[in-house]
Amino acid sequence: MSKVTVYVGLDYHKDSIQVCVMDHSGQVLANRACPNDAHALVLLVAFFGDHVRAAIEACTGAADLADELVHRHGWDLDLAHPGYVHRMKQSPDKSDYSDAKMLADLVRVGYLPRVWLAPQDVRQLRTTVRYRQQLVHQRRATKLRVTALLREARLVQPQGLRRWGRSWRDWLATAEGLGSEARFVLDCHLAELRGLDEQITHVEVRFATVTAEDPVILRLVAMRGVGLVTACALRAEIGRFDRFRTGKQLARYCGLSPRNASSGQRQADAGLIKAGSALLRSVLIEAAHRLIRFDARWSALAGAMRAAGKPACVVAAAVANRWVRWLFHQMEGGSITLKPAG
Repeated sequence: MSKVTVYVGLDYHKDSIQVCVMDHSGQVLANRACPNDAHALVLLVAFFGDHVRAAIEACTGAADLADELVHRHGWDLDLAHPGYVHRMKQSPDKSDYSDAKMLADLVRVGYLPRVWLAPQDVRQLRTTVRYRQQLVHQRRATKLRVTALLREARLVQPQGLRRWGRSWRDWLATAEGLGSEARFVLDCHLAELRGLDEQITHVEVRFATVTAEDPVILRLVAMRGVGLVTACALRAEIGRFDRFRTGKQLARYCGLSPRNASSGQRQADAGLIKAGSALLRSVLIEAAHRLIRFDARWSALAGAMRAAGKPACVVAAAVANRWVRWLFHQMEGGSITLKPAG
């Protein structure tokens, strides 16, 4: 008995999902709201066909739902890139009805801009990696507030102290000339910094515990210029290296490829492409700075580019791009299994 294939577009919301079901000819069989529940979705779509090819835009919560529909209910489902889907719309109007229909039609004709559906363990590692990044951003913002207080009070630090080093912080804790309220605020900021430092250290210990048996992490940290934090960020944001065909494709995914801005006889680049994870790109740029300082191969490349008049930011981006393309050929993919923290 042949299976009836239907094409399904899911427009995700926190409480409900707009479901559009379409047949092979493009006829809309249903387009209605459904509770945000995998079992309810399966019952609704099963009325129209028994082989489901579906799509849902990548957004908060969509990956967990997609994972359940794929692995527990056997759907052939892809995540869609929301930016590209929006550009493919032929109308400025937006509604749940039209969005779900658009997704179903893109699946039907094979034009869906797909996004990799990371397995649950990779998504869990991403959560921890991004949490650490949030803590780092908070710490940086607090440090900027502290330096603003010092400038406001025109307080000059003693010679020979490295800013934010232990001796500098000891001096700051007892420095005079701030005023009573500025001192109160400064002490609050210093206490906040101590707490943030402890939280960041706690997260990094967690990294070491849950990834202790991951072969890709172990291989990454063995490379020059790659520490545990960098390795976890690469593992969380890239997932599997073998899902890319070439190193150039991986570098583009990381946001390290130059953006072409050519027209007619004018051939030019316009900086790095804007797509990709900002966290991943920043981690790789930081790794490039370390490689330039400590690795002869990349130091030589950076020196040649500086001699050609390239600015430091371009040099770092170019080294990161080349290193990622080299890394692609050193790594293999593989699933990740997080070790439970005892």
